[in-house]
Amino acid sequence: MENFNFYSPTEFVFGTEGELKAGEMVKKYGGSRVLVHFGSNSAKKSGLLDRVCQSLEDEGLFYVLLGGVKPNPRDTLIYEGIEICKNENIDFILSVGGGSCIDSSKGIAAGFYYEGDFWDMYLRKADVKKALPIGTVLTIAAAGSEGSGASVVTKEDGMLKRDIVSDLVRPRFSILNPELTCTLPPYQTACGITDIMAHIFERYFTNTLEVEVTDRLCEGLLLTMIKEAPRVIENPNNYEARANIMWAGTVAHNDIVGVGRSQDWNSHGLEHELSGLYDCAHGAGLAVIMPAWMEYVYKHNVMRFCQVATRVWGVQMNFENPEETALAGIREFRKFLRSIGMPLDFEEIGAKAEDIPVLVEKLGVGDGVRGGFMPLNREDVTNIYKLAAVKQNI
Repeated sequence: MENFNFYSPTEFVFGTEGELKAGEMVKKYGGSRVLVHFGSNSAKKSGLLDRVCQSLEDEGLFYVLLGGVKPNPRDTLIYEGIEICKNENIDFILSVGGGSCIDSSKGIAAGFYYEGDFWDMYLRKADVKKALPIGTVLTIAAAGSEGSGASVVTKEDGMLKRDIVSDLVRPRFSILNPELTCTLPPYQTACGITDIMAHIFERYFTNTLEVEVTDRLCEGLLLTMIKEAPRVIENPNNYEARANIMWAGTVAHNDIVGVGRSQDWNSHGLEHELSGLYDCAHGAGLAVIMPAWMEYVYKHNVMRFCQVATRVWGVQMNFENPEETALAGIREFRKFLRSIGMPLDFEEIGAKAEDIPVLVEKLGVGDGVRGGFMPLNREDVTNIYKLAAVKQNI
């Protein structure tokens, strides 16, 4: 295990009617003038936004509303949010929505104090030095942004998708009420589950030795997803299944399962170009890319793939041919994704094999390599996209 520092200061308010405490929590963390940032009209139609705003009013807090966050959140709305915050002397951002809304809020928070174009930070041309404090009311269990310091947004001009990672944009508090996820369509629920599993796998596939504690934590979370996914697809109002999935989504991405070990993140990088170019759901893109990545890199450490195949997917270990065990685990992963309604190849998300050179170019590998579990050069990422384009008849 490697040396590590772990810092996760977010306070989590978990359970029913948690959104009624939003005003109390904002005040606790010093907010007095609040930007309430949200996504679609569902927050309005469900009454959630009204309940949140009432809680702010009950605490005597000033607030301004900014809605319209789209999946794969756009830079254009972030620019608007920064301007509103400056004009209204905002001192706190409250995000009401899923990962896209939270990521957009983080962009606004980071851009508020930056004198240049906030996009500089997403291009790694500038660091986040200071940010407005953020709180969240989570409505989708998926991205884990409610407990992480990461933000991924899309530049509308060219649909370029990039990220920042800074503890300065990690939420001060996050309100997690599993009931708020019960109205999600099955496809969105499945996309969220896929995203959660991808966050775990990005940490699980490591070159660091002797990480049994975090291996077992990762495996436990994956087994939870395998158990709870069919339950919540069958009965969307299953509170206990929703609760387990929601908390797993947070734990999967606040890095408690990733400390002391090298991590990969190549699958996320490859997927970002898919959802950037085709505007598909992030979880759907991961369902296409991650098994293809596994199929391409498994020989780098066959026994790690055997470990997950046997411990998580219940595959019988073939000691004479470990590669068969590893490949069987990947097949089981694809079967699981199909069972919850996820796409498995380019065609199913509207992607085109002829666009692979465009995807590779946008990824920006050039003549170098992307690090991680197995370093990938331009030819490698091209081949992974080609595998993802192969029709999967499962």
